[in-house]
Amino acid sequence: MKSKDGKIRLSPSTLNVFLECPKCFWLDQAKGIGRPRGIFPSLPGGMDLLIKKYFDKYRALGKLPPELDGKIEAELFPDNELLNKWRSWRSALAYEDPESGAILSGMLDDLGVLPAKKLYVPLDYKTRGFDVKEGGESFYQNQLNCYALLLRENGMKPAGYAYLLYYIPKEVAEGGMTRFDVVPKRVAVDADAALKTVRDAAALIQGPMPARHMECEYCVWAGAYIHD
Repeated sequence: MKSKDGKIRLSPSTLNVFLECPKCFWLDQAKGIGRPRGIFPSLPGGMDLLIKKYFDKYRALGKLPPELDGKIEAELFPDNELLNKWRSWRSALAYEDPESGAILSGMLDDLGVLPAKKLYVPLDYKTRGFDVKEGGESFYQNQLNCYALLLRENGMKPAGYAYLLYYIPKEVAEGGMTRFDVVPKRVAVDADAALKTVRDAAALIQGPMPARHMECEYCVWAGAYIHD
């Protein structure tokens, strides 16, 4: 949506809506008519904070958490203070595309680094209630591509891949102790694909309202109120 300074401001999540349904994206960004929102799930948010603290403990030791040691090709980015800035929406990584004028910003969960090659690897925590199915990481492709673009345009060359770090609850024991399986999934990333998405989305915002997306449940729900 254009802000007070006239800039189009986008994020990985708003671009996900663009890729799912151009009409829903246009209504939100051009007219301020967003999709209905349910109750925000507090458990994943709470887990996210705990996982960050857990990783930060090992970051201070210069190590990976033991369950990831030897399973991912990266070390933890060592600068905790800088990483915490990038974890906040107020100071997240951002990039203004000179062609479209759109500004993309995104908050990192964590960051890996290959020090010898000076390459960077986005790390994103995911809490889920069931085992990971093959190919399920495609749902997060745009998000990870956006992180690669943000890193590149802020002077940090992406390694060409990212990791989804899945935390899957497996057992509850006495005293409220819960055991999680941790499953890292390596995903190839494409910064140029993210840049194209940013430019296509910015162009759409400035055009007429797109037609209804026939597979979008939100368009079906809104059909009685918002017409093409």
